[in-house]
Amino acid sequence: MGFASGRETTEHNHEEPEFLITTSRGSGRDHETLKHDDAFAVLDTHGDIGAAGDRGNGFFYKDTRYLSRLELLVARHAPLLLGSTLDGTDVQLCSDLTNPDVYVDGSLWLTKDAVHVYRTSYVRNGAMRQRLLITNHSSDELDLAVSLVFDCDFADIFEVRGMRRERRGTVSRHVQSSQAVIFAYEGLDKVVRHTSIHVEPEPASLTETAALYHLNLPPKRSAKIFITAAADTGQVRPSCSYVKGLRDAHRTLRRSELETTSVTASNQELDSVLKRAMSDLRLLTTNTDDGPYPYAGTPWYSTTFGRDALITALQVLWLDPSIARGVLRRLARFQAESHDADADAQPGKILHEMRGGEMAALREIPFGRYYGSVDSTPLFVLVAGAYLDATADKNFLTEIWPAVLRALDWIDGPGDPDGDGFVEYARETESGLANQGWKDSNDAVFHRDGSLAQGPIAIVEVQGYVYAAKVAAARMASELGDTERAADLMRQAETLRQKFEREFWSEDIGCYALALDGYKKRVEVRSSNAAHLLFTGIASKERASRIAAQVLSPNFFSGWGIRTIATSEARYNPMSYHNGSIWPHDNSMITAGFAHYGLRDYVQPVFEGLLDAAMQMDQHRLPELFCGFRRRPGRAPILYPVACAPQAWASGAMLHILSAMLGLKIDAASRTITLRSPRLPASVGALSIRDLRVGDGSANFVLRNVNGSVTADVTNSRGGAKVIMA
Repeated sequence: MGFASGRETTEHNHEEPEFLITTSRGSGRDHETLKHDDAFAVLDTHGDIGAAGDRGNGFFYKDTRYLSRLELLVARHAPLLLGSTLDGTDVQLCSDLTNPDVYVDGSLWLTKDAVHVYRTSYVRNGAMRQRLLITNHSSDELDLAVSLVFDCDFADIFEVRGMRRERRGTVSRHVQSSQAVIFAYEGLDKVVRHTSIHVEPEPASLTETAALYHLNLPPKRSAKIFITAAADTGQVRPSCSYVKGLRDAHRTLRRSELETTSVTASNQELDSVLKRAMSDLRLLTTNTDDGPYPYAGTPWYSTTFGRDALITALQVLWLDPSIARGVLRRLARFQAESHDADADAQPGKILHEMRGGEMAALREIPFGRYYGSVDSTPLFVLVAGAYLDATADKNFLTEIWPAVLRALDWIDGPGDPDGDGFVEYARETESGLANQGWKDSNDAVFHRDGSLAQGPIAIVEVQGYVYAAKVAAARMASELGDTERAADLMRQAETLRQKFEREFWSEDIGCYALALDGYKKRVEVRSSNAAHLLFTGIASKERASRIAAQVLSPNFFSGWGIRTIATSEARYNPMSYHNGSIWPHDNSMITAGFAHYGLRDYVQPVFEGLLDAAMQMDQHRLPELFCGFRRRPGRAPILYPVACAPQAWASGAMLHILSAMLGLKIDAASRTITLRSPRLPASVGALSIRDLRVGDGSANFVLRNVNGSVTADVTNSRGGAKVIMA
């Protein structure tokens, strides 16, 4: 996502991607991310920013870094790390630090471990706040120097990611008061951005880049220091203490938990993975003017993405339909209205990526509002239909129906420029993304010999998305009383299905081709893309079974999950971004397809593989992707170095797979929750689902595996909700 490619060649391509994510950090310290709405912070485990030459972290707001350095010194030395962790809610980073041995004039002045610093950090309402609790554990009174060194470079996030700029604006700094410093940046886009730094209590001295405290600490006594770095968000921000802000954050979190369906497993390993996933989704979900919207991931994708949010909304629709409503409303608002070659935009097309930084404003990158994804538009229609099924919210359907119709017009018009019935993509300028499916890296679409496919390209899964979109649109049209349009959409879907079967199936590989290239030649590569078709229902039952068996063979299934392409393919590389790695969201879409065709037993190996992988990951969190190496006894999965974590559609993956394994279907119109041939591994134990909403009703129930069969014990039902086994 968001990777543009270099020029296309027919040879194996070794060019550096244009929109590069670098791995260089500088300090060697681990990092954690804190986020609230449009602001996030990437701190090292000490709670520092930019310490020891660390260039990749900072405090960011709307794609600009508003704080590039915040470093704590105790007795003029960097403290030592004792331990660091995010709290269980992802709200606060807690770091325990101590002093090293400190020498003065060659003599030991302060013995190691004499001072404990408990440093906590959180992000809230466009500001990052820290509290330092400094305790003297020695038996001597200490006169301790404590310094906070800070700076702001206002770098665009693409600069932080590794892009170089010939020119940039100017930064100014001034001490506003004895406790405050103001940084200002006048960008080349003529926007002035500000960061305010406030410290409490008043320090002994304050300069443009440092606050110095002289603390007198008797034995066993403590002192507190607070620092706030606030971005100028353009909104009035009420003054707020550290404690009040933290309390408000936890209250908001509790309200969110009460408004969302909860899932609890008696198996502690599964429960920890599910709780982490739901916590991460709450972290990534931003309250926009259009409603809750899951930003794609931190640190590099903390912004509005179309495809990512639509898939995330689909994954968690059964848990929180308000997310789908927020995503659909926001994407309808930013739906393209006119043709713009630089933005790969045509009327009716759904947004791919939206950026708010200086480089986007100046079009140094094409992502201000960028529409270069071929799948966001059919996914938009598909998700609108799924939302209606799950909620029976006809009023909302009426609101977004014009956007659905414009999306269908794009599918049949600019999305199919040669009129062959298949939706294709080709970037309009060299600055856009060369590949515009979910595998959007430069080398993701290639022929059997490894040569890159030439466009325009009709990627396989998108044809399935279009089929499902038209079927969903037919249901929506019928709900609105437009039976003629509904019948026509079903005819279009069937025509597409028949042509797709003829043109995309390759008996040579026993699979649907990855794509048709610009010469209408099949790209005969075995890929996970083809398995997405099962979710859409476009594949014949016999071919769906063949694909399902293939992606669970060792050629695809590593033991941890399903790889993006088969090991037999020319460009297979388990360490690549898209050509052999494992993406949790990809696996979740595939298992949803297994469930669609009644292949429930195929879901369990993927569920158990990813669960085992998650248990090996930091904080039991599945990342954006990890390497596709074969699972080996006693070895953990191999991480992909710059994968985002948390990532929205990775966080939604296990929740999506769980619903597939349970055969869960929600029909709001009849207020019925159906569990169709559910499966539940005996190791899971009991699974409790609370407040699962179905229309105006909801139900609580407990699932158990009893002698190989799943039973459902409904403990509460409201508003006429029914739970049935089928």
